[in-house]
Amino acid sequence: MRKIFIAISIAALAALASCSEWEPVVTINYDDPGVAEPVNMTANCTIAELKAKYKTIGEPVKIDDDLIICGQVASEDRSGNIYKSLYLQDATGGIELKIGKSALYNDYKPGQWVYVKCEGLTLGNYSGMLQIGYGRNKKASGEESGTNDDGENSDDYETTYIDVQYIIDTHIFKGKVDSPVTPKVLTEEDLIANLKARHPSGAVMPQQGKDFGTLVTLKGLKYGNEVFALLYPDPDQAHDKDHPGNRVFLSDKTWNITSWALTKQGFINHLNAGDWDEAATGDDAHKVKEADLKALMIRKANAYSVSQYFKLGSTNVQVRTSGFSRFADSEIDPDVLAGNATIDVTGILCCYLSSGTYVIQFTLIDEDSVVINK
Repeated sequence: MRKIFIAISIAALAALASCSEWEPVVTINYDDPGVAEPVNMTANCTIAELKAKYKTIGEPVKIDDDLIICGQVASEDRSGNIYKSLYLQDATGGIELKIGKSALYNDYKPGQWVYVKCEGLTLGNYSGMLQIGYGRNKKASGEESGTNDDGENSDDYETTYIDVQYIIDTHIFKGKVDSPVTPKVLTEEDLIANLKARHPSGAVMPQQGKDFGTLVTLKGLKYGNEVFALLYPDPDQAHDKDHPGNRVFLSDKTWNITSWALTKQGFINHLNAGDWDEAATGDDAHKVKEADLKALMIRKANAYSVSQYFKLGSTNVQVRTSGFSRFADSEIDPDVLAGNATIDVTGILCCYLSSGTYVIQFTLIDEDSVVINK
């Protein structure tokens, strides 16, 4: 049995090399399989205790002990804004579980208890967020550098997806469906405290912030008149970090992006409208308005995530939305954009390392997660 498990594990990792770099999110409803009998298991480790095992940035932790965590499903991928993952939370904190399949809402319901046998899995960090998944072993699997669905470099991840059904079935178990998680309302002071969180050893590590990876509500966000989006003129070369000329950064102002994100068609519309003509490539050698560059970007157009900046008090909150989400091209209310109204948002609290500083990032569950206050 052990030989079979190893063979399947290597095959799973090798399969990553052939996956599409720009894969649309699948959001479909499967036939109802009926109510499955919930498992009867006992957790022997809290989510906070598991996260505390991650001690050093850049050193993922393979779990060799017989640890079992249990948390409620706090997220839902129905809208396509969360990709191939569940966020689980218990009374001590939350964590991303990288299952590696789309349309997970068919199998894992909001509020459902899920048990994870962590032995053999890996606890890793991505830009400040801790994840439990499978260990990356590029030499064994033949995996090449690449990008995720939003064009981010896969080498930045310390774990990969658990995407083989055998491994899922031997590590992840569904418990009873309970009432959905009640989001915790956070203040600006709470956000700052999470960013300053310390590891039990005393080191400042935002990864240990107790609210990161959990379902929360932020109230009274005011639009910050700024976006961030990273575009690739040639997405086929997006993994090439040594080619800054293949990157266009939209930041420091709105660039006339008034939607939550950019679908492929939305991306093309902005290019045709000339909204980004003055944006330059990362090497400052070319501007988007140049005919050859713009033609390339239109020909190889893709969907892109966008971080729309808001403020809670004086603290920036980047509301990041995937270009593959169902509401990517939905327009933000004009009164919000003009500063005449605020919003309340509910979703998963995240953090992100930006230019050496950890910042707040926020993931909406769906478009209904936004309430406008006029």
